[in-house]
Amino acid sequence: MQIAFVESAPSSPGGLAVFAAPERKLLPQAAATDKAVGGAIAAAMAGGRFTGKQGQIMALLAPRGVSATRVAVAGLGEGKDLRPRTVEGVGGALLADANGAAQKKLTLLVDAPPGSKLKVEEIAARLAMGALLRSYRFDKYRTKEKPEAKPTVAGLTVVTKNAAQARKLFAGLKAVADGVFLTRDLVSEPPNVLYPASFAQRCRQLTKLGVKVEVLGEAAMRKLGMGSLLGVGQGSARESQMVVMRWEGGKRGDKPLAIIGKGVCFDTGGISLKPAGGMEDMKWDMGGAGAVTGAMMALAGRKAKANVVGLIGLVENMPDGNAQRPGDVVTSMSGQTIEVINTDAEGRLVLCDVMTYAQKNFAPRAMIEFSTLTGAIIIALGHERAGLFCNNTDFSNKLRDAGAKVGEKLWRMPLGDAYDKLLTSDIADMRNVGTGRDAGSISAAQFLKRFVENDRPWAHIDIAGTAWSSKGDDTTPKGATAYGVRLVDQYVADNLES
Repeated sequence: MQIAFVESAPSSPGGLAVFAAPERKLLPQAAATDKAVGGAIAAAMAGGRFTGKQGQIMALLAPRGVSATRVAVAGLGEGKDLRPRTVEGVGGALLADANGAAQKKLTLLVDAPPGSKLKVEEIAARLAMGALLRSYRFDKYRTKEKPEAKPTVAGLTVVTKNAAQARKLFAGLKAVADGVFLTRDLVSEPPNVLYPASFAQRCRQLTKLGVKVEVLGEAAMRKLGMGSLLGVGQGSARESQMVVMRWEGGKRGDKPLAIIGKGVCFDTGGISLKPAGGMEDMKWDMGGAGAVTGAMMALAGRKAKANVVGLIGLVENMPDGNAQRPGDVVTSMSGQTIEVINTDAEGRLVLCDVMTYAQKNFAPRAMIEFSTLTGAIIIALGHERAGLFCNNTDFSNKLRDAGAKVGEKLWRMPLGDAYDKLLTSDIADMRNVGTGRDAGSISAAQFLKRFVENDRPWAHIDIAGTAWSSKGDDTTPKGATAYGVRLVDQYVADNLES
């Protein structure tokens, strides 16, 4: 979809969208449009339920007085309540509305509502960002599709004062959207196409943006003593990989932020085999690695003034004759030994070695780790929030605030010695799961916490309930969400660049 920012409205056929505030108050360009159509907008509002509340949309077909074939009126809500993420939601809803009406072009006439803390140029850029995010489709494997099922909007024109500033703001947002789309693509790919080596190859493409990419194979990881990660992948015919991506946009010598992702490209559960029903969903057990890769693309694409290293462990968890067995003991890169009780608790076995590698090689200022780690977090939080486990309250609060700004909500979960004791093993330093079914997400986080060195600020974000959506929302179609990309980008912008 082509997106343009201009200061005067083109007189071309297509869909037109104008904006209103609560109590049916038309904003200036909407009021001018209403005058051009002989008061038809005001009359339609008076005769219906549209009041200008945020997210409301009302449409008029082929009104006289304008070249547009359809005019939509969207509610922006109270100016004082306007936030970047809510504006994006309106933009996404307008695109969906226009596609539903088979419009080929959509023009937005943008004004700031009274009392808005956001300038008109940011409102314009955010409306475009929302529409762009909503436009995503993963359809590369479709060979037959009914015309009415396909989107129609090919061009979006945003008419606003300060169009040049809006265009500049949107350029940064577009880079973030590119990272979001990369993650959605990776998570959506079938497992016969996306596996450790092919995933690593896609990461190498980030070198075009200035990211330094290094890929470690099994021989290199074996020399490093990464027995925990390698044990997970030993049942697969495909070789495990670890990818290290470095963006050095900050000051030379500044310690980087490390973002770490679980990349189980397909998870059968191994010898602890999962039930057949729904196993196809386990192609997205690499959602954490996908989010890290997309975040690196976003940061590099907008030339973030920060040092960030992204590390992902890529494996397949398969049940062949060489697969890891329940009862095996493996030695992690940290030297700690792990009794494998359940081979389906494999993500933590991958992540602990990647965390150790990150700390030994980069001494990061802090670590953020994303993983589709436990089904238990879905039982606790559903699909509305990701679970946040953190050893530092200030760090936790900053992550929470960044997530709130971009609509990637977090809920902090507890940690503590009582939970840690659930990991006690009779023959090794720890078990890879707790005893019984109690506190499954917390005991998984406690496992990872054992690999944090020197009280380094660390956050484990369990995205099992948020990496994929069965229904979508205003800016996310059904499917992969790319949860984590925008959270990282916002955290970096707020704390490492400001």
